[in-house]
Amino acid sequence: MTAVGEPQSPHTRDLLAEIEAEVAQELEEERPPRGGSGYQVVGALTGLAVGAAGAVLAYGYGLGSLREPGPGLWPFVFSVVIAGLSVLLLVVGRRLDDAEKFTRSSLLVLAGAATFAAFGALMPMIGFEIPAVALCVIWLRFLGGETWRSTAVVSVVTTAVFYLLFIYGLRIPLPHLISL
Repeated sequence: MTAVGEPQSPHTRDLLAEIEAEVAQELEEERPPRGGSGYQVVGALTGLAVGAAGAVLAYGYGLGSLREPGPGLWPFVFSVVIAGLSVLLLVVGRRLDDAEKFTRSSLLVLAGAATFAAFGALMPMIGFEIPAVALCVIWLRFLGGETWRSTAVVSVVTTAVFYLLFIYGLRIPLPHLISL
């Protein structure tokens, strides 16, 4: 092993270059097909729609002020940033060609968005805990392909951490079933 700043031997450089080329080839083989500028535009318009809808919904919650922020202030700010970046991509994206084509795996994103929307709809009715665990299970096991053991552990631990963070750490009044 060479110390920091010492030159590498030619053999080590050749081996590293060979490994780098092999990894680059494997990544290129696994990459979905390129989609072109049309896919950039579709992605930008989708981001713009999500940002605009988020801003409208967040505004409905009330923005408050910087000294006394309302519940919609930060979601509004992030939604405006998403919309702004989407407009930028819409302007610049037509000259880019690095977008990926929509494939069967693209449906995973739609499934993730749908389950997140369901989480938001269920939370006021049945509390934070059950929808949070269900969301984690769906994302980890069914969308991510994790094992049942890791899914169960990560789902429960993640929900507990967010519960403690939001309810006790940040004192955000989320609807919840469990009172510690």
